[in-house]
Amino acid sequence: MTKIFLKRGKEESLGRRHPWVFSGAIERMEGEPAEGDVVDVYSRQGEFLARGHYQIGSITVRILTFVQEEIDARWWLERLRAAVGVRRAVGLVGNPMTDCYRLVHGEGDGLPGLVVDIYGDTAVVQAHSVGMYRSRDAVCDALRRVYGGALAAVYDKSAQTLPYKADTGACDGYLYGGDGTTERIVTENGNRFHVDWGAGQKTGFFLDQRENRELVRRYSSGRAVLNTFSYTGGFSVYALAGGAERVVSVDSSAGAVRLAERNVALNFGDGAPHEGVAVDAFDYLKEMDGSFDLVILDPPAFAKHHKVLGNAMKGYMRLNARALSQIAPGGILFTFSCSQAVSRELFRTAVFTAAAVAGRNVRILHQLTQPADHPVNIYHPEGEYLKGLVLYVE
Repeated sequence: MTKIFLKRGKEESLGRRHPWVFSGAIERMEGEPAEGDVVDVYSRQGEFLARGHYQIGSITVRILTFVQEEIDARWWLERLRAAVGVRRAVGLVGNPMTDCYRLVHGEGDGLPGLVVDIYGDTAVVQAHSVGMYRSRDAVCDALRRVYGGALAAVYDKSAQTLPYKADTGACDGYLYGGDGTTERIVTENGNRFHVDWGAGQKTGFFLDQRENRELVRRYSSGRAVLNTFSYTGGFSVYALAGGAERVVSVDSSAGAVRLAERNVALNFGDGAPHEGVAVDAFDYLKEMDGSFDLVILDPPAFAKHHKVLGNAMKGYMRLNARALSQIAPGGILFTFSCSQAVSRELFRTAVFTAAAVAGRNVRILHQLTQPADHPVNIYHPEGEYLKGLVLYVE
């Protein structure tokens, strides 16, 4: 096994159990690891520090364990059992009202580079590192042992999430079971949704907004609701379930708008007070003229990395300023950022600036984050990526 030795003082982050080793911290290597190999990390003095997956790039090692143990079938089984235990503790495993949830959330579950989402009796696996991709069969076997007969299929959707320079030849498809289709209907808090883990974004559905969608339901009674960047129409379905007077779903993708309309019809039939509009959300917000008193801003990540952080902050400010300028007096604004590079403080500053530009009096009602099945490793605060505010606008 390749040994990686760190520069003097660079072992401190591992002493704090941070799960990444950056390329600049490495002094030398004994061996020539291939991308995805398991390697050991040592201090300059030769003290064992951690074991993890090697990769080419700024983050050179993603830590799997801080003790010298084999990364074998027993290890994978223990990690997956621990992840199931967390979801069972928060009431998601075996819940008839919600049969879709995240089982593995990367560093938050001690499995950096791995995402596993559960949709009914199917697990969708997504590797974000070559090491996790090479371990997909071990993950599949552990999932089958943990869930037993409750798991009918395991689908690998890693082709688009692996490092673009990694020559893995990855193709999406079933690792176990499956009938050739990739779509089913799932239930979330009693609402039903069409999910296509083969063709949809991410693993098919944005599971991280489950609790925030429920909060939208609480505020929607009698309101005119605008759901921008609507994708599957999740917030729209919850708003209608909460008694919204009317709901408009806006997305630049005509396909996403059709999916939102399907999900509305699935829950409420064809007569629901809902309209889907395929147009750019920024353009739509210019013309809303105070006709909505509940607005949801849930855009895609404006900043994938820190190099574009300045432009991202301008984007969040502009988007929120338009919504705050146009929302009806007494309106409620749900606004989010899913950009990991944007801190909670930076996002709040962007919204504060937007309120000042709009010239509106604004109160913060709620400060939102990701749900319990997207846990944050206390030693890896970077894992807290979803930020949200609920605002009352005079």
